[in-house]
Amino acid sequence: MKALVLGGYGAVGAPVVRFLRSYGHTALAAGRDAARADVRIDLREDRLHGYREALAGVDVVVNASGAEDPALIAAATGHGAAFVDATATASYIEAAERLDPQAPVLLSVGLVPGLTNLLAADLAASAPGPAFAPAPIDIAVVLGAGDAHGAAAQEWSLGLIGADFPDPVTGAPVRNFTGPRMFRIPGLGRRRLYRADFSDQHTLSRDLGVPVRTWFGLDSRAATGALAALTRLPAAIRPRIPAGLHLPGSDAWTLLAQAAHGSVLATGRGQSRGTAGVTALAAEVAVDLEPGVHHLHRVLSLADAAGLPCVEVERTVPDVGGRH
Repeated sequence: MKALVLGGYGAVGAPVVRFLRSYGHTALAAGRDAARADVRIDLREDRLHGYREALAGVDVVVNASGAEDPALIAAATGHGAAFVDATATASYIEAAERLDPQAPVLLSVGLVPGLTNLLAADLAASAPGPAFAPAPIDIAVVLGAGDAHGAAAQEWSLGLIGADFPDPVTGAPVRNFTGPRMFRIPGLGRRRLYRADFSDQHTLSRDLGVPVRTWFGLDSRAATGALAALTRLPAAIRPRIPAGLHLPGSDAWTLLAQAAHGSVLATGRGQSRGTAGVTALAAEVAVDLEPGVHHLHRVLSLADAAGLPCVEVERTVPDVGGRH
């Protein structure tokens, strides 16, 4: 297939291009810098004109640029190309779900959302039968503070500070990086994590029919505590965090979905590489889907992602006869 990767030389886009090429596909890196891009596209200046021209002969568009514009989806699907978006923004996903695309659109791809969706769906499928009340699922996300995160990912994460979001179950307002909860995470021990507005919890609470909430922290306890402290400060006195700030910590990431009957764990190194691996897999699948908006946990299983070279998965044995 032929893929056009928006942001194709960025932290996530570049490994997406490499993954797709290694699978035997044609992958074109698109972006503003003609020296690094296979196809020069400036989404800010050309009002999608160059983008539409680049869609000729393309089977799938992968959006790894951080640009969240439903017009990108409409233009691609209007040309018959599938569209895959590695976004974590719930409001943008809701806007995409309101579209009536003429080609497949695949959302909830990457690590969070994406792999977390597959973990939660796998855990929900192993729950006790209908005689038991639906067990809430908690998703714990621990990212490496020392990882070389892309500019778009950093900007998105910092944008959560001080912002509220509706709880996916009750609708009550929740402030990002508040509501601490202790988790016992294999390989990391006890960690205090905080609520964060990743889109996975909203989609999963609706699709799985069980309460799902996402909790976030960094492998550096100090950095995690700093996020919690910053979000409590009034915006007027909140210090500005410089772009590209490199914190002490590793590049390891850990994702855990847990409920009363068991848990599922995924680990890896390099958030951008892990995101790219799942996104490239999603791009391969997207081209064969029916027109419409899809989410990763509806078209792939955790076993599919467990075969990626950048992901390690570990399950506990569900206690189906005990706790409920």
